[in-house]
Amino acid sequence: MLRDRTGNRRSCWGCCVIEPLIDIHLDRAWIDRALRDDVAEGLTSRPKELPPKWFYDDRGSELFDRITRLPDYYPTRREREILEREVHAIAERSGADTVVELGSGTSEKTRIVLDALAATGRLRRYVPFDSSEATLRNASAGLAAAYEGLEVHGVVGDFEHHLAHIPQGGCRLIMLLGGTIGNFTPPARKDFLATVAATMIPGDTFLLGFDLVKDHDRLIAAYDDPEGVTAAFNRNVLAVINRRLDADFDLGQFEHEARFDPDELWVEMWLRSRRPQRVTIKGLGMTVDFAQGERMRTEISAKFRPEAIGPELAGVGLVMEHLWTDSRGDYALTLSRMVEYGASSVGS
Repeated sequence: MLRDRTGNRRSCWGCCVIEPLIDIHLDRAWIDRALRDDVAEGLTSRPKELPPKWFYDDRGSELFDRITRLPDYYPTRREREILEREVHAIAERSGADTVVELGSGTSEKTRIVLDALAATGRLRRYVPFDSSEATLRNASAGLAAAYEGLEVHGVVGDFEHHLAHIPQGGCRLIMLLGGTIGNFTPPARKDFLATVAATMIPGDTFLLGFDLVKDHDRLIAAYDDPEGVTAAFNRNVLAVINRRLDADFDLGQFEHEARFDPDELWVEMWLRSRRPQRVTIKGLGMTVDFAQGERMRTEISAKFRPEAIGPELAGVGLVMEHLWTDSRGDYALTLSRMVEYGASSVGS
């Protein structure tokens, strides 16, 4: 682990700004090794598959930001609606003085929560956790400057390997927003939630966003926009592999597809080969053949029924204390605690 901190306080027109502390658990060698392993495994699987975390280079992050603003992509707006309406209840119920945000990104919605905790006089610390060091540093610096006396302790890490390195201390509100939980298959989701629960101590709470089951046409429209932004985002994973592993994917020969699986209750994103083709990945010393029409899965986004969320959380030792939905019933936020702490009183 690398640690970067000046430990200095600097004045900003009379206010006290604390320089962020950043712990780095991912270096270029670790990331390159993980990419190599994921691509080698995914392209030799049946069907072929690539993890969605490799979408997010600078270009991918820009495209996803555009997706969140598209008319048919509702999750970001619905989640923000709930946060803006219920944030004071969340702040009061959590009793938190520390916010831990998993997959923090640009921390755009974070300010809604930080403002509410600051209004209580309790806000002391913000802990962003993200795989992008540059994005985390930029967001950390901006929030440290915006909130007088706020301690920012960032962690650059991977969900699968580094959650145990999130700092303890204080009364923590742990957040995973954006419906990110839906990107895990059920077994992986259970493992992830169990790992988060294992990091919690009495007094900590967990705020988690779930995209809900709805009309299939609306779901597909959210993942296959007529402007082609989602298609470009999907194909960007091939551009990442081309650049990082010296591959020769022809992006124009892969068509974006979004499909809903009614049995699994998730949307799948696929790339379909337009013709028979052979791809060389020099960085792995391998070639991969694609048949015409062959599909490669790049993402799942699970959708949830409200009545199933509480039992799933209970399965990893968490009690769901409250569930809020937006005005259309498209999306849900839940607040949970450890089983050993408090009793369950689920509301809606």
